[in-house]
Amino acid sequence: MLNNSLVLGIDLGTSGVRIAIINVKKKILFTSSTKYSKGLEISGDWINSLKTLIQQIPRDLKEKLVSCSVAGTSGTLLACNRDGVPLGKALPYFLPFSEYSYEIRNLFTKECAGSSVSGSVGRALKLLALYGNEIILRHQADWISGWLINNWEYGEEGNNIRMGWEISNSSWPENFQNLKWLKCLPKIIPSGQIMGNVCTKKADELSLPKNLKVIAGTTDSNAGVLATFPNKNDGITILGSTIVIKKFVNNPLEGKGISNHKLLGNWLSGGASNTGASILLDFFNLEYIAELSKQINPNKSSGLNLLPLSSQGERFPIDDPNLQPKLDPRPVSDSLYLHALFEGLAKIEARGWQKLNELGADLPRQIITIGGGAKNITWKKIREREIGIPIKICNTPPAAGVASIALQGLL
Repeated sequence: MLNNSLVLGIDLGTSGVRIAIINVKKKILFTSSTKYSKGLEISGDWINSLKTLIQQIPRDLKEKLVSCSVAGTSGTLLACNRDGVPLGKALPYFLPFSEYSYEIRNLFTKECAGSSVSGSVGRALKLLALYGNEIILRHQADWISGWLINNWEYGEEGNNIRMGWEISNSSWPENFQNLKWLKCLPKIIPSGQIMGNVCTKKADELSLPKNLKVIAGTTDSNAGVLATFPNKNDGITILGSTIVIKKFVNNPLEGKGISNHKLLGNWLSGGASNTGASILLDFFNLEYIAELSKQINPNKSSGLNLLPLSSQGERFPIDDPNLQPKLDPRPVSDSLYLHALFEGLAKIEARGWQKLNELGADLPRQIITIGGGAKNITWKKIREREIGIPIKICNTPPAAGVASIALQGLL
C-alpha cells in the first residue's frame, strides 16, 4: 500500500450514518454525518444518507481511496430477493418477537446472543412468515456492503452473532442444519476479509475509484471499540442511541443477551441495552439538555428511581421482552427529571458491568466512553458515582474505527 493511500469507514447507526477517511497512520482527514430522514427501518434511507455523505468528500481525498469498510447496527435485519432488492421494511434490532420463543429455544442448546428473543432469529422468523423462504436475510452492514459490490452472498461474522453464528467453531448451531431457511442466510466471512471491488455502476454514480476494495467490517459498537484503542484492562461504553458495554476477556462469556466477537485477535464480550441517549431526546432537545445539565449537582441523588426505557422490553443487562418502562413520577423541575433520567441510565450501565463480572469478566480499571452521550460531563460524573469506576472520554468517531479495518485488511 502506498503511503498516500486513504481508506473510508462507513458507520450506520440507529439514527443516522457517519463516514470517516483516515490515512495509513490512522489520522482522520475527513468526517461527516447525517440523520436518517425516515428511520432505521427504511433501507432506502441508508442508501440516500450514504450517497449524501460520499458526495461531500473532497475530490482530492476521494481519488486516493483504496478500500472501505462498513459497520452497522447489530441485529437490524432486512429481507430481500436473490438480487438484493428489499421486499419491505427492515426489522430494527430492538424489536423482539416473543411469539417465536418456543422455536428459538429449540434451535439452541446453550445461551448466547442468538438464543435470546431479542436476537435476530425471531426477526428472521417474522420475515419468513411475511415473505416465504425463497429470500435472503441480511443484516444492515452486510446489505450495504453487498450494495457496494452488487453481490449479497456474504455476511461478516460479527454481524451474524445475533443470528446464532458461533465464532468459536466458525459454524451455525447444529440444529440449524435441518432448517429449510438455512439457504436464506449468508456465507460467513471474517472481519477484515476482502469482499470484492466496488461495482462499476456504484463507482460511476458515487465518483469512487473503480478499484476500491470493500473489506468485511463489523458491528457499529465494535467500530466504537476500535476507535478507542483500548488495552485489556479497559472497559468500553458506547453511549449512542443505546448503551453498549464491551470488554476484552480471556474466554467467551455465556449468557442471554451476551455477544462474543473476535476483534484484533482477542475475545471481546459485551451486551447492549435497548435504551440510551435517545430516551433523553424524547423529552428535551440537545440545547436544553446542555442547559439543564449545568443545574444538576452530580454528586447528589435525585431521590427518584426511574427505569428509562423508550418502550416495553429489554435485552441487556436483563433479557425480558415484557419489562415495562418506569418514567414517572415526573417532577415539575425539568433539571430534576433529567437528573433522574441520567441516574436511571447510569444504573442500567452499572448493572451491565456487574452482569459481565458475574459471568467471568474482570471489572475494568477504567471505562472509555465514546458516542454522543459521552460529551455530557454531568452524566459522566453521575455514571462514575453509580458505577464506581473512573471514566475517560474518547471523541474519535466509530466510523474511524471501522476505517481501521479497511486499512488492516490491505496490510
